[in-house]
Amino acid sequence: LSFFDGFNNLPDIAVQPLTPTADPLAPVANRRAFVSELSRMMSFADRYGTPSSLLFFDIDNMKTINDAVGHVAGDAVIRFVAETLVNNVRDTDTVGRLGGDEFGVVLVNTAEAAAHEKGAQLAGAIEQGGFEWQSKPVPLSISFGAFSFAGGLDPSKILDEADRAMYAKKQADKKRMPRG
Repeated sequence: LSFFDGFNNLPDIAVQPLTPTADPLAPVANRRAFVSELSRMMSFADRYGTPSSLLFFDIDNMKTINDAVGHVAGDAVIRFVAETLVNNVRDTDTVGRLGGDEFGVVLVNTAEAAAHEKGAQLAGAIEQGGFEWQSKPVPLSISFGAFSFAGGLDPSKILDEADRAMYAKKQADKKRMPRG
């Protein structure tokens, strides 16, 4: 009898298969794979002179969600957001989890105005998606920024610009909210 023999009788646990490109929690690309795909799309945009865009999403108040309903529920929020993004973009677009509660979406062949429209549509799908935990609704809010590119920039610069756009939009939205 060896140490490993005891593990043969354990029930199978449903886990997402890990690959070098998959996020371990959500059904999307991990940061490394996402940046690789962003680089590929930058080359495509540069070669063919067509703009593409990056949407940068950040789940608002994730710490509050984790504190209120627990980290397992927070993980479910991450999966819900990822699945909502994947289910509402084209097959040619790429969704990735950039870390924590941040996601990126590369919109192929998409100019900035269309990217802003798509970002608003995706944010609405997440916020109106009816996320529930243990049969109780958990309201979600998400901020996004958009940055269009046609090549010639470093992927980290594009990520930084989309992140800055998201942060600026988040700050502008906070200023518009009524104070009670």
